[in-house]
Amino acid sequence: MRAVVASLKLHRRPSKPNLCLLSSAVDQQPLLEMAGEGEDKVKDYVVIKEGEAEILMHSSNNVFFNKAQVNNRDMSIALLRTFISKRREEHAAMFDKKANPISKLSDDTNSGPVGERSSTPHDEKSNGVCEDPSQDVQNDTSTEPLRTLSAKGHGELKPPRVLEALAASGLRAIRYAREVDGIGQVIALDNDKASVEACQRNIQFNGSIACSKVESHLADARVHMLTHQKEFDVVDLDPYGSPSVFLDSAVQSVADGGMLMCTATDMAVLCGSNGEVCYSKYGSYPLKGKYCHEMALRILLASIESHANRYKRYIVPILSVHMDFYIRVFVRVYTSASAMKKTPLKLSYVYQCVGCDSFHLQSLGRTITKNNNVRYMPGFGPVVPQDCSDCGKKYNMGGPIWSAPIHDQEWVASTLADVTAEKERYPAYDKISAVLTTISEELVDVPLFLSLHNLCATLKCTSPSAIMFRSAVINAGYRISGSHVNPLAQKTDAPMNVIWDIMRCWVKNHPVKPQPPEESGSVILSKEPTLQANFARAFASLSKAQAKKVHRFPLNPERHWGPKLRAGRQITSKHVSLLGRDVVDGILNNRDEGDSEPGPKRQKAEPTPSHP
Repeated sequence: MRAVVASLKLHRRPSKPNLCLLSSAVDQQPLLEMAGEGEDKVKDYVVIKEGEAEILMHSSNNVFFNKAQVNNRDMSIALLRTFISKRREEHAAMFDKKANPISKLSDDTNSGPVGERSSTPHDEKSNGVCEDPSQDVQNDTSTEPLRTLSAKGHGELKPPRVLEALAASGLRAIRYAREVDGIGQVIALDNDKASVEACQRNIQFNGSIACSKVESHLADARVHMLTHQKEFDVVDLDPYGSPSVFLDSAVQSVADGGMLMCTATDMAVLCGSNGEVCYSKYGSYPLKGKYCHEMALRILLASIESHANRYKRYIVPILSVHMDFYIRVFVRVYTSASAMKKTPLKLSYVYQCVGCDSFHLQSLGRTITKNNNVRYMPGFGPVVPQDCSDCGKKYNMGGPIWSAPIHDQEWVASTLADVTAEKERYPAYDKISAVLTTISEELVDVPLFLSLHNLCATLKCTSPSAIMFRSAVINAGYRISGSHVNPLAQKTDAPMNVIWDIMRCWVKNHPVKPQPPEESGSVILSKEPTLQANFARAFASLSKAQAKKVHRFPLNPERHWGPKLRAGRQITSKHVSLLGRDVVDGILNNRDEGDSEPGPKRQKAEPTPSHP
């Protein structure tokens, strides 16, 4: 193996800087020249360069690689850099408090216990439609007790250990080692022999830094995580499909205050096409709606929290993103039996009308404060009548979902500043900076969102501009923002009756054709608005990103940008939609001519290989 690697290093052509993503040996000129005895061994390899890492990929597709996941890998590197920086700050703050016990005592006296600081009396509250149950816990990210930080020693903080549970080619692990300053050991696991061999080959191919920091092992990720509990400061789960089978062991292997990064690509399941499958995997029932991708994020977070609670642990989301064809969440994991009691306050059921798509949240829990004691009680309900108060139709019920904040805006701002300052280090800078910019302006305490086009489709009316609609909401005294999930999303804390009043006022000035009286839109428009909407342009109706003309939703860099074929699958004509006609025809023609042999069929094994 070392001889082959040495031959490849000597005979590869110089790669272009930053990003040179090549998916197979048939869609570009080989970067490897044939040399001597190693020619038959190296002729089917291509060099793929991403960031500072270079890997060798074989044309047989026996190890999975997806170039579209460069967005995923860049976002992970950005968050990992922020995590290391924040970890140092927390470590320093913890020892500053130990060195100044008087200051620490004063702070504790003024602030009170953590449980009391974040709780709000609910004696006089009705858990109604307009209430946001996540408001009680929206500040948890900024009040985490420093004692839960993973400090392995009482002196110098050790570099973080990283576990990439599903490594495949090892590209992600190698990029972590080469590009993240201050990182410690990176363990790359896979239970497929071909993937481990490829990973080891790529580690050697990347020189002394990768060889000194990255280790590759043939192992079942679940078993390895269960036998190494609380040993890793960062655990990265990026499976091909659902991460559900790995979550229980993953939450146990993360050290206190460590970070879990988790990807899910089974979007059809999470977005409502297979509700019963979603419930069996994640313990939550999804609803089909314009907000389905954000709901998918919240279902995944609720599932991770459920697994963590079994071991007296809980999570604090840092960043939750939907990009391309998958969702990705970054959470910190802590251990606290008392803080775990707050979990029902962070979860809600969702009622969605089958007629007008109005939705309402039902919190699982509430708190009562009496004599400085906080009691956790089941939530009040139901929050909706049997029939929708707007159109008279029935409700579908979904959830439970995570209804607390899914981002920490301080982390988002720090990460965005780092990405902007070092844009040349991120091959996918345009995409990740756009996503982080849009997230930085989201309302963090408002779960789910409305679609303006969906509202107009219900009423069969022309659509007001987004700026006019946002101005009407702001002039009515409510907040509104966009969402990184959907360019048409309107995330607002205005209740549905206010939203429909605004639309009724719009229709009065822009009449619609008469509709059958039983239609949802006809029922809504038959009621007189109690609020007179003001569509005069409000100052905050245009986001800061829009005002600065920042590109928030960049187009894909090329056609067929999406999920690729699982490793070991033979490419046939039915894969044109995934790879493109030219790529598929080239592979089939080469196969017919005998220029390349198809790779051996991969045996089914669990866990499946991941995006590197």
